[in-house]
Amino acid sequence: MKSQSYLRVVETSPHEVENATTERRGPITRPTPVTLPMKPAASRRRSVPTQATEGQTKWLERGLSQPGGKLPLFDEHGQKVSARTVNSCVDKGWAKPWFANPMKPDWLICKITDKGRAIFDVE
Repeated sequence: MKSQSYLRVVETSPHEVENATTERRGPITRPTPVTLPMKPAASRRRSVPTQATEGQTKWLERGLSQPGGKLPLFDEHGQKVSARTVNSCVDKGWAKPWFANPMKPDWLICKITDKGRAIFDVE
């Protein structure tokens, strides 16, 4: 038994091809733009957690007992504090840059802010 082919060959004359390509199908219309209601910019942003993570808390807590609230560059095990931790605390206002380190300009020396101290004020 012969297998049936699902491909159908259609013969067309050159005149039919020319007419098919030049045939107008009506005016070209563009879709009407749809305006969607948008939320205010503040509510579109990712929600920022108001509580500090464990790493942030440990780092900020060490600044409570230091003169001027200086935050350490290294943790209790001698490892450099993550730049991500430092930058996120600065972004949230819990720490602020204190001064530039001339020996290591890429290290950010910070001190704890009043907002950072408020994390530890439990009433």
